[in-house]
Amino acid sequence: MKAVLFYRHGGPEVLEYTDFADPIPAPGHALVRLRAAALNRMDVMVRNGWPGLKLELPHINGADGAGEIVGLGPGVSDLELGTRVAINANLGCGSCEACVSGQDNRCREWHLLGETVRGTYSQLVSLPQRQLYVLPHDFDLHHAAAAALVFQTAWHSMAKRGAVKPGETVVIVGAGGGVNTASIQVGKHLGATVIVVGSEDAKLKRAAELGADILIDRSRVEDWSKAVFLATGKRGADVVVDNVGTTFARSLRVLRKGGRLLTVGNSGGPTFEIDNRFIFARHLSIIGSTMSTLDHFAEVMGLVVQGKLLPVLDSTFPLSDAAAAQERLWRGESIGKITLDIP
Repeated sequence: MKAVLFYRHGGPEVLEYTDFADPIPAPGHALVRLRAAALNRMDVMVRNGWPGLKLELPHINGADGAGEIVGLGPGVSDLELGTRVAINANLGCGSCEACVSGQDNRCREWHLLGETVRGTYSQLVSLPQRQLYVLPHDFDLHHAAAAALVFQTAWHSMAKRGAVKPGETVVIVGAGGGVNTASIQVGKHLGATVIVVGSEDAKLKRAAELGADILIDRSRVEDWSKAVFLATGKRGADVVVDNVGTTFARSLRVLRKGGRLLTVGNSGGPTFEIDNRFIFARHLSIIGSTMSTLDHFAEVMGLVVQGKLLPVLDSTFPLSDAAAAQERLWRGESIGKITLDIP
């Protein structure tokens, strides 16, 4: 098969478009012929590497993907060849206490496809059948790939962990990324008033098109947390979705008493300072999560397939140009998801 892989960590120059051995489906696995993959910032971070990251090299990036089943491992009987599927990158072991109780994203042996195991920048991938969501025969595979990770992440964080309710006010820090464009739509689907804090006209315009009620351009105000506070009538927000990390101090300031800060990442960096007095004096909660459970993935993908949630596509590159696609992503130029077309 053709794949984009790397033998050492580094910049985009370490990525190679080359031949690699076809995977063989293990018992309980299905072999998927990928037609589309989607990028995440994690791809670049894994490529760059960090202390303690241990990979089997060469490594293949990519968490998101969609295609059709072309092979079945022993013991798989309820899937058919040719079935179109989207991939759930959240890999639980299926047998530990967390997995058995339906909390597979808390698995003791948890992996993320493309992060610690080889991923979807390839023509073929073999996965446990429980990781595959069956798509309608006419559903666009690039839309499926673009939706899978970001919508399950936003849905689990906001609908399940954060318990966003109708009538609440949700602030989303950032307007352009895949999880943020998904979070805007999830917030509106759950009946919330959505305030988006962004910095570029094109990204804020897209946020409005996705349903954002109030837009705050942080490049044009001295203190966006004050602008948000005033936009809520000095009440404060019920929920802040902050996946930047370095903005936590301002996010905590805009929450009302009893408010919740939801986070699934730290695109601005993992280390920062916060004032603990905001947390205990205002009875605030910081709620983290990673990906979603299998049930929640199926639930939110059902909403995507029904057209109630819309994956936002920025651009598409051929698989052989994955390095250029990663550079566009890392420069922050994209609005929504970048996908790869797999030959």
